[in-house]
Amino acid sequence: MAKKQFLLLASLLLVLSVFLAACSGKEKEESGEKDTGKDNGKTETSKGDDTESEDPNAGLDFPFEVSNKGEALEDGELTYGLQTDTPFEGTLSPVFYENQPDATVMQFFNESVFDYDGDYMITNDGAATYEVSDDKKTIDITIKDGVKWHDGEPLKASDLQYSYQLLGHPDYTGTRYTFMIQNVVGMDEYHAGETKDISGIKVSEDDKTISITYKEATPSLLSGIWGNATPRHYLGDIMTGDVTMEELQSSDKIRVNPIGFGPYKVKKIVPGESVLYERFDDYYKGKPAVKSLVLKVVSSATVLESLKKGDIDIVSIPVDQYENAKGIDNIELLADIDYAYTYIGFKLGKYDDEKKENIMDPNAKLADKRVRKAMWYAMDNETVGKELYHGLRIPATTLIIPVFENFHDSNLETPSYDPEKAKALLDEAGFKDVDGDGFREDADGKEFVLNFASMSGGETAEPIAQFYMQNWADVGIKVQLVDGRLHEMNSFYDMVKTDDPKVDIFQAAWGVSSDPSPAGIYSRDASFNYSRYTSEKNDELLEAGVSEKAFDTEYRKDIYKQWQELMVEDVPVAPTVYRYYLMGVNKRVVNYSIDPGSDDADVWRWGVSE
Repeated sequence: MAKKQFLLLASLLLVLSVFLAACSGKEKEESGEKDTGKDNGKTETSKGDDTESEDPNAGLDFPFEVSNKGEALEDGELTYGLQTDTPFEGTLSPVFYENQPDATVMQFFNESVFDYDGDYMITNDGAATYEVSDDKKTIDITIKDGVKWHDGEPLKASDLQYSYQLLGHPDYTGTRYTFMIQNVVGMDEYHAGETKDISGIKVSEDDKTISITYKEATPSLLSGIWGNATPRHYLGDIMTGDVTMEELQSSDKIRVNPIGFGPYKVKKIVPGESVLYERFDDYYKGKPAVKSLVLKVVSSATVLESLKKGDIDIVSIPVDQYENAKGIDNIELLADIDYAYTYIGFKLGKYDDEKKENIMDPNAKLADKRVRKAMWYAMDNETVGKELYHGLRIPATTLIIPVFENFHDSNLETPSYDPEKAKALLDEAGFKDVDGDGFREDADGKEFVLNFASMSGGETAEPIAQFYMQNWADVGIKVQLVDGRLHEMNSFYDMVKTDDPKVDIFQAAWGVSSDPSPAGIYSRDASFNYSRYTSEKNDELLEAGVSEKAFDTEYRKDIYKQWQELMVEDVPVAPTVYRYYLMGVNKRVVNYSIDPGSDDADVWRWGVSE
């Protein structure tokens, strides 16, 4: 670590700590992680790769479950903290939501028809059982007896069908019309408005079984299948004209009074601030452990104090507060490597709403991949992880994270902090300091300034943004914050996903799904592909990764090795850090675990003791 850089970080943190104290509780956004649509409501965790350079568990030893083995109170009350400095949006439908805070709100009342094992493969232990045909192209899903929506109506196979009808509808403007939806037989014609039915989806006469047939067999079937049902009887039927897509998205039945068939019913929502849930006595798995549960937003500035006072029982703690969290006597700290990574994205084009695909701009400011790779070499991610996150974040290498041990390529040579290599690449690209001001002009000798969008959040957001800007300045690249400041999460993503022309580069994070396929984020038609990068080779590899041949793990492993190499070569985004997530849990909590293979990862089991 260069001494100058450490002093920069230290001074920025000192200045910011004084600023936050003066602001007396002004809210900041901690992470702003986007969610890509996991059907699994559990917290996703796993051990990391065991290579020396990427072992996230090196020197760290955290439990996965609480130590309290007492009996849960019969009529206990539990308070769950949603740690965020931006009000949750309140789009409480798996079909329409986009951000992780809304997913957190939904986990208590909504769930997939499937349960998942420790490897996030679907099982027959949930609200439905399944059978897959010999050719692996058809899955029959049967709803179990006794599964009810919160209004008492039975869960039907046609409720799952309704989700597919919404996701594929020509008027659908959300982000989840992805491969496993598109792959359904007849979905292309339905999505184009050529038919009123999806020919590959059939529902039995008794409305207990739904049969879904796919165009291509894919290993994503058992880890990436859509399993969230939508209550047609409650929301209204878009297929018969009862309601329009626009009306549905803004409906109070989604935003104010949503229902599910999960363990808790929504009793009251204070928009953006809190949710009061009550026990659903007819929950098909059994009686939930607590009588009432409250979810409330807790800012990063007050999260530790709330834990100390016992105002909240369970909450995610920003890892930059780890050292202070260790001193709180009435809590336990649980942690594991997250299914997530942070990255710097380079704007390379726009999303075409009519064509529903990403279009690269050959004249984009960062069209030269040598410049993008130089910016990756210029970033000192190791210092960020060690000095700002107490070792709970580690330098990222590829876009398939280490928890996917079969597919993450730990041997791939990727850029790490090397300012001299960065300078050499910029020289090669013709980016040189022509006027002697310390900053490089572009290959045509014109001023080169990049506008950087980054989110507010916690005490480290400003220092990290400034640190990276200094890293780039050290190799001669002038970078300035969009509008001269950080932006809260919702306005940040509004700029990024609409391809606001004032954004050249941006810092964001992905919470990836349990399916290792990266197609949902980086394919040509993925609206989540915020860099707007496309290439024929990328299309070919992403398609091959979910093909029938990919049932052969060695074949799929080779495909994703090639894809990771391509991403390092073309650099549409530069991953910065892999990360731990840290949970603070009051010692009165029982039956709570972050191990996805544990029964106590299910929210209906969580309880409190005396």
